[in-house]
Amino acid sequence: MSIDVHQHVWTRPLVDALRARSSPPHVDGWTLYLDDEPPYEIDPQDLEHRDTTGLELALVSPSSPLGVEFLPPEESWPVIDAYHDGALALGEPFGAWASTCLSRPDPERLARDLGRGLAGLQLPATAVPDDRLLEVLTDLDLPLFVHPGPAAKTAGTPPWWPAVVPYVQQMHAAWHYFHAVVRPRHPRLRVCFALLAGLAPLHSERLIARGGGSRGLVDPNFFVETSSYGPRAIDAIVRELGIDVVVNGSDAPYATAPEPGLGAAAGHAIRVVNPRRLLTRKETRT
Repeated sequence: MSIDVHQHVWTRPLVDALRARSSPPHVDGWTLYLDDEPPYEIDPQDLEHRDTTGLELALVSPSSPLGVEFLPPEESWPVIDAYHDGALALGEPFGAWASTCLSRPDPERLARDLGRGLAGLQLPATAVPDDRLLEVLTDLDLPLFVHPGPAAKTAGTPPWWPAVVPYVQQMHAAWHYFHAVVRPRHPRLRVCFALLAGLAPLHSERLIARGGGSRGLVDPNFFVETSSYGPRAIDAIVRELGIDVVVNGSDAPYATAPEPGLGAAAGHAIRVVNPRRLLTRKETRT
């Protein structure tokens, strides 16, 4: 049985909360409107044909490109609460990442939300992490998932542009920011970066040439997940970071989990062993 650390579900409570809004992000009927991305048609029957065969756990992720986390608290919390309620009601094999308001961080509220059985916290890659929120995760021994956030509009670009350019750039920046700034302050925090961290680990030679870091020093608590990539990218990341920090993610319903193409043992590590260590490791860390 496999673990998928990155899926999305448009639950009824979440859609209703977005319908109640009069400005982006909001939903009209089943069409999602954002400030800087094309309208998106939500499939109301998505869960009825979602294939979860062979999944021990599928973690539902808040859609951080909506920008809900950055709204004023009175606008942010109703949508976040609706997301939590809908995701937690899905039943097996689904679990969920927590979301939280970033315009006015509330560590106590985050701790209460995590106490409902959420797997950890998701933050947008565009956010500057609040140390108090990260301390809650460390105290509870729960991981952080870094996911692309809102994408700035670029005139004249095709519909695929946000997912291929800004999202990748955001993840690349987040990888380096967490290594340079966050890790020294939070040495025990476990973090998973979506979409192979935008392939940032492959730039280690340039990093070293510019005076940063040292190749070969892999942080065992910084994980990367595989969504929207395939065997060539996964193989390159494994050559740079090793197999132990690569975890399975699909980004369903927008994509499917990739086949790593590295053999049965590597596939088992990526789909089962490594995600379990990301989510549940309790041994003493130094």
